Amino acid sequence: MGVDLDLIASDPELRPLWDSLHERLSSGTAAAAISSVSIPDLSPGGVATLRAWLDTNTGRTRHTAVKRTQRGVTVPVRNLLARLGVSSDELGAFLERATGQPLTNRAAVRRQAADLRGQLWTYADARLKGYPQLVNQLRAVGLSGDDDTSVRQLIDALAEALAWVSTKPGPISLAKLAHDITGDPHYFDLKDLAGSRLLAGVAELHNQPAPTRPHLVRAFLASAGIIADRLLSTVLLHNVVAVGDGPIDRRLRDSANPVALTYLDLTSTPPTFGPQVLTVVENPSVLEAAMAAGARHAFACTSGNLGHVDHALLQLAADQRLDLRYSGDLDSAGHEIARTVVNWYGASPVAMSDQTAARAAAWRPVVDASHSAGATPTIYQEHDVVLRQILACPSASTSEV
Repeated sequence: MGVDLDLIASDPELRPLWDSLHERLSSGTAAAAISSVSIPDLSPGGVATLRAWLDTNTGRTRHTAVKRTQRGVTVPVRNLLARLGVSSDELGAFLERATGQPLTNRAAVRRQAADLRGQLWTYADARLKGYPQLVNQLRAVGLSGDDDTSVRQLIDALAEALAWVSTKPGPISLAKLAHDITGDPHYFDLKDLAGSRLLAGVAELHNQPAPTRPHLVRAFLASAGIIADRLLSTVLLHNVVAVGDGPIDRRLRDSANPVALTYLDLTSTPPTFGPQVLTVVENPSVLEAAMAAGARHAFACTSGNLGHVDHALLQLAADQRLDLRYSGDLDSAGHEIARTVVNWYGASPVAMSDQTAARAAAWRPVVDASHSAGATPTIYQEHDVVLRQILACPSASTSEV
């Protein structure tokens, strides 16, 4: 049978057959092992072409080689290749030409990936000997694609960092430790995977559960000799009564303006607070309003989402039994922060009720282009209705549940 393989490869009515065979080879099946293939969507024209090639003149209708079944049209592949003059070794190249897609042995790729993973976790077990829980956490994350380079880098970095912690030669900043091991001072940032795995490794080394609250994470790492982010951010205090003799107490007493305190200030030389109501707010502009109004009661500002320094202040205030109030923007994020402060530190929400939101919206309509039509707009703390409740003397105001 003389055939034009280029013409056959480009015949659209035979394309489902070539696609099906391409899939079989890509799945790892050897060409010589394919005796037949079923195609669910082969057209009548394609069926007719194949029958013209493969059926004999005698009994063509009743004994056709190309049969229709419930699964589709069954084609005898070995007979077809013999008629086309294509050997098993040549089938792959022909199918690449017919489909325009390269052949990839997915089974071989999977075996290679499995071998790669096996080698990686053997390497992890050796480098992180004594940290089986940490290795299991790394396994749970797995590989990103088939490249294990970044995972091996993480394994090596963790092994070196934990070796340093186990010998504990002296305090070092988290950024310095990361830089000296990887060249990147941000490699072990606690918000990232490498930082969380370092925390897990230190916890496993000391046979303790890893803390979750941000300020407790820093305190735990500090106990292991790693100093993390204690100067990075601050919390603002205004009109806060401090009765101790330490340097932070004196700063709070001597300043008529808001005082910015770091995590180091609150943990190395923490102030001793006198009995008072401390109103914690989300936005620094509220402190500006308090100064402009001459408010004399105590305020603290977290400047948005709670960070480790904010948690350190709230824990200190709760431990010293201050009467805590919290007020944030009236939106989903603000209410989420408020729930954290209420549930963890026993604060009472102020100026955050539905009634406050309704009065604010009625007194001065709120325009918020970031919300879609019909959505509830954010009511910010700068709104006069909200500010009046925040700035009112706590003894004359009512906390809202």
